[in-house]
Amino acid sequence: MCGIVGIIDAGGVSFPLYYALYALQHRGQESAGITTFNGTQLCKYKGQGLVSEVFDASILSSLTGNVGVGHVRYPTTGAKIPENVQPFNFTFQGKNIAVAHNGNLTNTVELRNYFEEDRGQTFCTTTDTELIGKVLVDELRVSNSMTDAVLACMKKLEGSYSVVVMIDDKLYAFRDPLGIRPLCLGKTPEGHIVCSESVAIDALNGEFIRDVNPGELVTITESGVESVQIAEASSYGHCIFEYIYFARADSVIDGQLVYDVRRRIGNSLHLEAPIDADIISPVPDSGTAHATGYSESSGIPFREGLIKNRYMGRTFIMPTQKMRENAVRIKLNPVKKHLNGKSVVLVDDSIVRGTTSRRLVDLVRAAGARAIHMRIGSPAIIAPCYLGVDMPTREELIASKLSCDEVRDKIGATTLHHISIESLIRATGHNHDDLCLGCLTGEYPLCIKGEKSCPRHIDYIAGTYQSDLDEFKPKSNPKK
Repeated sequence: MCGIVGIIDAGGVSFPLYYALYALQHRGQESAGITTFNGTQLCKYKGQGLVSEVFDASILSSLTGNVGVGHVRYPTTGAKIPENVQPFNFTFQGKNIAVAHNGNLTNTVELRNYFEEDRGQTFCTTTDTELIGKVLVDELRVSNSMTDAVLACMKKLEGSYSVVVMIDDKLYAFRDPLGIRPLCLGKTPEGHIVCSESVAIDALNGEFIRDVNPGELVTITESGVESVQIAEASSYGHCIFEYIYFARADSVIDGQLVYDVRRRIGNSLHLEAPIDADIISPVPDSGTAHATGYSESSGIPFREGLIKNRYMGRTFIMPTQKMRENAVRIKLNPVKKHLNGKSVVLVDDSIVRGTTSRRLVDLVRAAGARAIHMRIGSPAIIAPCYLGVDMPTREELIASKLSCDEVRDKIGATTLHHISIESLIRATGHNHDDLCLGCLTGEYPLCIKGEKSCPRHIDYIAGTYQSDLDEFKPKSNPKK
């Protein structure tokens, strides 16, 4: 999972890109990068660490130009090495290009084999982003049309991708036909912005215009915005986990305010599993809106039983299990006066591996709670995500091998209830067929080797030149 942003602004873009990335920091904490175009060449800086650790005023001042792209990374593919820090920058036929990508391709091996074995090309990184750049310029080499290049991407790339591309002084953004990862468009005081979440627009005092449609290509220049629909799917596949956990609560994603989705989930949690308790307490921050909804529906007072250290990162997206477990100890501190002797409804967004939940229950019980009723804003997560969220194997998912009662006993809660899939879908405001529920059901919206799928039909409706897609078929398909 990553955060991406592209900005064109007559007043310069380095500082606006920095503020936008800061607003998207929750989407990736491993590395950050910014690339701008100053009229003649790329100005770039990237490094490992938080946005505030990678950049300072002098660095940002050196990134001159009125167009640029930025990226914050949490790795789901590719090693944790400096070469993989985005944006991916290169030159092609005299043009300066930078690519930033959020998502996860599922046919990486096939594409990489094609370019290496059939075309004799080399790679500088181990990321999907470089592959996207290869497909783009391979088509640009033939047609010199960005519309055709994005059409080629949508035909050849499998998986999830929201992409921002800078080619000299132009900015392009496109989203996979299922709209799995979010992407939106906004107006700034002196230009335009495209970014993963609307909170980045808010950070620049901009105006949210709309979500980028699945399968759409948006072109931004100093003259304004143009768009073309490249592909249309029979139904979408918006990631359910964006609404449950990943997106910031104040973001608007595909027409829905995330906070309101989570509040409705909390309402339903109470209606499905009411309990006689003294307080409703969230696991901050991602459980707060859910807990607000539960309290609102039940009439039981909302009280913070756990206070978050605001200088800690998100434990779920820390790359190792040991780091996640250690972080819980210093991330949250119990408010003993609120918990001692109380029956507590402890509301969290999800249970993934179970270790964090066990430590949370232990914290609350050690603070004197006499009963701890866990209420979870997602159904049981039973299957891995192949499309950009770090849930790679069933062995890591506690609910893939244990029943709800067994999970309850494992984490030490008095009672445990997950929101039903039906109530969760209603809370999002989307149709069942427009959501990717793969991690909850084991059925995915596109074909993945060894998994059940309900693939969408995709029509390609734009493009002036049709490349020979047969040349992209690998000599030997490892999926077969």
